[in-house]
Amino acid sequence: MSLRIIKNVIRLKWQAQLSLEQIASTLGISKGAVAKYVSLTSVAGLDWETVQDWSEQRLSTALQPRAAPSQPFVEPDWSRMHRELDRKGMTLMLLLSAPNEI
Repeated sequence: MSLRIIKNVIRLKWQAQLSLEQIASTLGISKGAVAKYVSLTSVAGLDWETVQDWSEQRLSTALQPRAAPSQPFVEPDWSRMHRELDRKGMTLMLLLSAPNEI
């Protein structure tokens, strides 16, 4: 979706105070798309007064969801996993549901 449309969503929501349905109808986009961009804007703490003079690049950067810090990959204890799978009733799904155990 173009950033021009996203800026219009922000303007219509916070300046004109239209409902999601009204914004979707006005811009010819889905209500889900409107809800998504209103949510991203709210999470980023933005409103129309803040973003009205922003460049498309700055707005795009501000609306990018922040990635959670990644956890380092921990190699499973494969020999223990094989021993556990030999137990009666133990399945791979059960083992994987408790990743901290292995």
